[in-house]
Formats: sequence, structure tokens, C-alpha cells
Amino acid sequence: MKSYTLYLFRHGLTKGNINAQYIGHTDYPLTTDGISDLKNIKKKHHYPAVDAVFVSPLKRAQQSAEIMFPKNNKIVIDSFIEYNFGEFEELTAEDLKDNEDFKNWLRGDITARPPHGESNAEFVHRICESFEKVIDGCIKTGNQNIAIVAHAGVLMTILSCYGLPEAPMAHWQMDAGYGFKCRITPSLWMRGRKMEVVDTAPQSLEELKENYEL
Repeated sequence: MKSYTLYLFRHGLTKGNINAQYIGHTDYPLTTDGISDLKNIKKKHHYPAVDAVFVSPLKRAQQSAEIMFPKNNKIVIDSFIEYNFGEFEELTAEDLKDNEDFKNWLRGDITARPPHGESNAEFVHRICESFEKVIDGCIKTGNQNIAIVAHAGVLMTILSCYGLPEAPMAHWQMDAGYGFKCRITPSLWMRGRKMEVVDTAPQSLEELKENYEL
């Protein structure tokens, strides 16, 4: 039976990442070092050849996708934009440590939201609805190898909702420029809306083991 390969890659570093700020819709570009880091990853490990690349509308994701997949047209999915942090945008946890709204939001309740931002439930619904449309479309059109270049929050939500083995969001943390390789089998997808997480990417688990042994 035909299966589909999905790669999920986090964009490169921005000033907001370096400063440990909550950056959602603010359209920061990659830093000079962020661009260099992605190019170095590409030289060492190579990003895979894919049929289609889906990307967040923000600069940091689009710049990253262009470095990772220069030969592919990029399909912008507006709803793959990062979380709307509302009044927490561009602030750090240290800035917000005495903020009661922040403390309530950190508890992780699905209905919690930053002031003037989106709730956790709204974010999950937005990401899941768009992701299912992308995968259903790829199965329908026969695009067997696809990539999504987006934000940590977006990708960790996808993995926690659809990935096997099942694991919470925190389990799926990834460094800038890296991510995961997934296998989508149509029967499993149609029956249970699940996919297998089979490896890290672009560096594989086998490469990690070899490097460790060296």
C-alpha cells in the first residue's frame, strides 16, 4: 500500500528566539547567524527531496523554506502562523513573572488565553483543521513526499495531536532547522487520523548513534 512521507521542520533563529521572547505574529526575519546555521545544516545533513512544501506566511518560515528547499514552489498556509500571544507578544517569562493572566495561562488549561490573544483551544483547532486539509489534499493528488516549514508551536501541536507514539507537546521539542520525519499510511490516516513518527530530520537517529560512538 502506498504511504506518504511528511517532514516537519522548524524555522531558523530570529532575534526573538535569542532573546527568549514570546514571538507569535510579529514578523521577525532570520538573523544572519540563523541563515548561516541553516546553510551549515544543509551542507552537513542535506534536506530531503520533496514534491511539495507548505509554509507559514511569516518571513522566518519562508526564508527558512527557501534555504531548505530552493527548487520547490512554496505553498503558503495562512493558518500555519504561530500562536497569537496577545499582550504577551515580544515579552519574556521574566517580564511576565508577576502577571496573573500569565500565571493562569501557564497552567495550560485548554480555554486559557493571553489578553487579546487566542485561547489554547482556538490555536489547536486552527492548526488541526488546516493540517488535515493539507494531508487529505496530498493523498488525493498523490504527492508522496511533502514538507511543512513552520513554527515550534505549530509543529509540536501537529505531533502531539496526530503522532504515534502518542506524546505531549513537550516531548516534541526541536532545535531551529531540525524536525521530524513521519509516515502517513492512508488506511491509518482515514481510520484514526494518526501518523507514525519514524525519525528525526534532517539528521537521522542512526547518524546520531554513529556520532555518539565516535
